[in-house]
Amino acid sequence: MTTTPASGERVHALLTDGTTVCVRPAGPDDREAVLRLYTEMSEANLRLRFFAVSRRSAEQAAARVAGPPDSGYRALVAEHGGRVIGIAEYRVDGGKAGDSAEIALAVGDGRHHRGVGTLLLEHLVSTARAQGIRTFTADALADNHEVLRVFTDLGLRVVRQPDGAEIHLLVPLDDTEDYRVSVERRGRTADVASLTPLLRPRSVAVVGAGREPGSAGRAVLRRLSAGGFTGRLFAVGPAAATIPGVRAHPSVGALPRTPDLVVVAVPAEDVPRVAEECGRAGVRALVVVSSGLDARQAGALLSACRDHDMRLVGPDCLGLVNTEEEVRLDAAFAAARPAPGGAGVAVQSGGVGIALLGGLARLGIGVSSFVSLGDKYDVSGNDLLQWWESDGRTELALLHLESFGNPRAFSRTARRVTRRMPILTVDAGRTEAGRRAAAAHTAAAAPTTMTRRALFAQAGITATRTVPELLEAAALLHSQPLPTGGRVAVVTNAGGAGVLAADACAEAGLSLPPLPPSLVDDLLAVLPPGADAANPVDTTAAVSGERLRACLDRLAAHDGVDALLVALAPTAVAGDVLAEALTDAPGRRRRTVAAVLLDQEAPVRLLPSDTGHVPAYADPQAAARSLAHAAERGRRLARPPGIVPALDDVDTPRARAVVARFLDGRPEGGLLDPRTCAELLDCYGVPQLPWAWAETEDEAVLAADRLRGPDGQVVLKAYWPGLAHRTARHAVHLDLRGDTQVRAAFRDFDVRFGHLMTGTVVQPLAPRGIELFAGVVQDEVFGPLVLFGLGGTATEVLADHAARLAPLTDRDVHDLITAPRCAPLLFGRDGAGPVDLAGLEQLLLRLSRMAGDLPQLAEAGLDPVLARPDRVTALDARVRLLPRRAHDPYLRRLR
Repeated sequence: MTTTPASGERVHALLTDGTTVCVRPAGPDDREAVLRLYTEMSEANLRLRFFAVSRRSAEQAAARVAGPPDSGYRALVAEHGGRVIGIAEYRVDGGKAGDSAEIALAVGDGRHHRGVGTLLLEHLVSTARAQGIRTFTADALADNHEVLRVFTDLGLRVVRQPDGAEIHLLVPLDDTEDYRVSVERRGRTADVASLTPLLRPRSVAVVGAGREPGSAGRAVLRRLSAGGFTGRLFAVGPAAATIPGVRAHPSVGALPRTPDLVVVAVPAEDVPRVAEECGRAGVRALVVVSSGLDARQAGALLSACRDHDMRLVGPDCLGLVNTEEEVRLDAAFAAARPAPGGAGVAVQSGGVGIALLGGLARLGIGVSSFVSLGDKYDVSGNDLLQWWESDGRTELALLHLESFGNPRAFSRTARRVTRRMPILTVDAGRTEAGRRAAAAHTAAAAPTTMTRRALFAQAGITATRTVPELLEAAALLHSQPLPTGGRVAVVTNAGGAGVLAADACAEAGLSLPPLPPSLVDDLLAVLPPGADAANPVDTTAAVSGERLRACLDRLAAHDGVDALLVALAPTAVAGDVLAEALTDAPGRRRRTVAAVLLDQEAPVRLLPSDTGHVPAYADPQAAARSLAHAAERGRRLARPPGIVPALDDVDTPRARAVVARFLDGRPEGGLLDPRTCAELLDCYGVPQLPWAWAETEDEAVLAADRLRGPDGQVVLKAYWPGLAHRTARHAVHLDLRGDTQVRAAFRDFDVRFGHLMTGTVVQPLAPRGIELFAGVVQDEVFGPLVLFGLGGTATEVLADHAARLAPLTDRDVHDLITAPRCAPLLFGRDGAGPVDLAGLEQLLLRLSRMAGDLPQLAEAGLDPVLARPDRVTALDARVRLLPRRAHDPYLRRLR
């Protein structure tokens, strides 16, 4: 479900040329601004808007914006430089209620072909969907080709109905994947255009490059000059006439030309003033290395950037680098200057950035661009992914992110980008202490471990635990082809090293398949006497380079092996074995190769080979971990992208009515009573065990007589508002037979809970099956998270759960079901068949849909869910609602 910002809230977004506009609801104060928009239009454009050259129509349109509040009317304006440059509005057909609305769109002269109208329509679509509007209608002159193209290119289905000189348009507002892809494509174009002055500037100025040799500004200026920046370079500092060979100017306004990019290295109290000066001068991008900004200074900095079309990196950052030969931009004060190459690096922590740059340099992996995001007020990891996707140079992306501004948009971008290049990240903040540190470091809420890992898994991001592990994985992904699976052949010249390598592979989730007898015989024929050709293959210490190469070539040609792990110990006999064994042969190029050199001091290095490089590790565990990361990426790329399946028997309008009715009675929100809970779940076709509500002893007996199954047993559950854990309160009676036991159970509840209890739930005793848990938690930043795992009394003790972010695709559901440790139970064992897996998938998809439709759904838990071969049924449910506004995670807007 989606919505526009609340009345009065300003949202900034990018146009296709990279400039920033403010999109906001129109109000009475906008009458004169809207009238000026129309009066400054040419007669030709007025005719296209009003079907006639009519100043009176313009006055009426402006007056409509300033009219009294009307729930059936909405208007959004785009504002730039303090002027309204576009307006989009709709009025609901039939007044205040209805599912169709007529829309109108106008863009000021001189503002066409920059995406103003399309951006306004995207926001208007979001607003309309939140109001329950399902269709837009519009009338346009047949020769109004521009507006017709705007609707056609929007990404929604458009039905054209010609009527003489006019065309009537019908636009269903279905939230389709095609529409989201179209929005993303426009956003990517705008994002890359806005980052061009930042990463490919034609001129750069450094503000704060003083006389002090150790100052950050002076260090950045020196790096820019020494790095051979190809554009114009300026220094701004009133204290010096020249700074390291670069002439200084007293202010940005005094520069001979307006720079594209300004690096700000002044005390925190001066940052807002400098930012405003830059904005007024026409600067398009800022890098603020200054730190220690308070809330007022931070707000003023961001406001200046938004008001003056400037993208911002930082504050509190190391700067940025672009190694393109045509740019040679080194505006950072990290210790090492990266060599040109194909690795894109974006970090929030400067220390992590320095470590990554140093590690890549030791590996000989060059960098396409490096951006230290710092406090990440504006430019984020999502921006950089889109830049690397489009720059034509980046082949590998390395990220360190401690917080996420729009994780669902980030996830969609990463899913797309990671199919073209590996994206690696450090999974920082895995513990409560780490999350506290991350939140303090970035002034943002750090996500929980389960939520963050769900994001990485669904997006296809390779998440490592440490910076060294990230560099180890990067070395292999950079240098080797991806394995098609996790089957590894271990080859070693030392038996003990083979044992260590086998253990490391097993612990990393890789397998060592037995080799077929024919291959074993083939290997023994080329290896020295005493060799063992099982897996691991022990070549003995006497192996020569020629024999080892022959062994590796035969293993590489075997279709039952996906990767080779070669663990070698130095011996006096070996001589040049290492160089010979790790030199590529034609037959080995289609297999992933990782080496372990037990005498190596460096954790990982790249050894040159005939066709590139082979990663060599000092430790078998590092090699196995890297192979496991590569195998997982290979498996993911081999699968087609997931889709969100369509669901039958979903009644979203009824569900929203149930939610509205509950919150009307309880504005503060709370847990649903059993009847409301069952009604809500029924709107989404969630299978539930039959049940009845009973408030008296006699009602309980009658319900039990009606619901008894073949075994004649029923269950009685007490209920009162706020009851969370029935079992812990002993508020459940099982295995009740006959009226006498039902009455006794009800009386027991009445004695113990009579002052609380408002009624009981009566259900037939469920048959045996596997007890599972399925639920949803609404994260304030990440959105709804769907959880699945072992249920019943073991839920909290074993904590065997997995999670994925909604909306779930068919691939997500499969991964969610197979991730918990209990998954083998679901697929059958000891002669028992699998549970109803299709029903289980449907249950999770329906929970995902419910969470996406209802932002008020704070949490929902089905526990236990009984899984049997014939069906899947929810035995108990808990749903909590809160009065929340809907949020559109895919709507184009800046942070």
